[in-house]
Amino acid sequence: QVQLVQSGGGLVQPGGSLRLSCTASGFTFRDWGFSWSRQATGKERELVASITSTGETAYFLDSVKGRFAISRDNAKNTVYLQMNSLQPEDTAVYYCRGNYHWGQGTQVTVSS
Repeated sequence: QVQLVQSGGGLVQPGGSLRLSCTASGFTFRDWGFSWSRQATGKERELVASITSTGETAYFLDSVKGRFAISRDNAKNTVYLQMNSLQPEDTAVYYCRGNYHWGQGTQVTVSS
């Protein structure tokens, strides 16, 4: 069955960096685009970044442009979200999505 398993995340100080990973199984990874979204407490889920099946970055949320990067490794069936210069407002549960499925979510907390 289709599975998206996330890893990474945690607690980081403002200005720090984290990398999220999302490893997919159960379908042909290279045929699909993927995205990362996030949901802060009390807020709606918002799209953060997306990448096409050919590895092109399709979208970045304005507030993360220049700080976040999305990439994929087809050999590892994994998509990444590199997050730099993290700020408290980046605190949220982050979700990857592909093939109409969501990952389990990963908490990212930015706090001193």
